Order: sequence, then C-alpha cells, then structure tokens
Amino acid sequence: MAQILKKDNIILNQPKAEREEVIRRCGQMLLDSGYVNERYIEGMIKRDNSFTTGIGNFIAIPHGEEDYKKDIVSTGLVVLTYPEGIDWHGTTVHLVIGIAAKGDEHLDIIGNVVDHLETGDDTIRLVKNASVDDVYNILNGLGI
Repeated sequence: MAQILKKDNIILNQPKAEREEVIRRCGQMLLDSGYVNERYIEGMIKRDNSFTTGIGNFIAIPHGEEDYKKDIVSTGLVVLTYPEGIDWHGTTVHLVIGIAAKGDEHLDIIGNVVDHLETGDDTIRLVKNASVDDVYNILNGLGI
C-alpha cells in the first residue's frame, strides 16, 4: 500500500471550503500524482452529487462513478483534514480521503479507516492531533 498513499498527498489543517471545491482538489491531487486521467475528477463530482460519499464519523471518501473507472491509471489516495469542518450534504466532515481504485483494491483502505476511526471522536482526535506520519500509518493499517 505504500505506493497507493504518498506522504506528500496528506495535507493537514485545511481552511474551511465548499464540498465541490474539496472534491475537485482531491481529484487534482490524484491527477497530479498520476493515479487518474483528468476526466476522473468529473466522475467524482457526479458520484457525490448522485449519492453522497460521506460515510459517517465525520469522514467522506469521494471517488468516481463506475463509468469513470477506465480513467484510473493506478490505485491511489489523497487525504485532506478540515479541523473546522465542512458541510457535506448537511453533515459535517473533518477528514476527506479521495480514492481512485482499480478493482476492489480500495476495500482494504476503507477497512483500515473503519478499524481505526470507529467513532466520530476518533476522527476528531486524529484531525486535531495527528501528524502526517500518524495519518499515513493508520491508512496503511499500522496504527499510531
């Protein structure tokens, strides 16, 4: 999983922003890292507009619709934290994990998130106190 998440793609303490702006930023980061083609970003927006990618516990996992899977070059993810929170279809999100996944490779990533951030309090604690290394270790299943 080390190639799937680069420490450079973990950006902490972001200022408040609009949901679509955040999704576009995640998509651009995926594009800049070579994980996706540019068209995938629109697939991420469409997916979240048709069915929210907020998964609870103050976490959102934006990703592209099925039709945009062909625009994925390789599996990768990016992470942004928002200590002030952002509105995500009427709920508050503090941790955003943008994903581009070939096949089912994203399931381990999501499993690690669920295992380590079981409650909203866990997410808030991570967003407010964790370093890039802490976030990297959690998403790689290593814990803090």
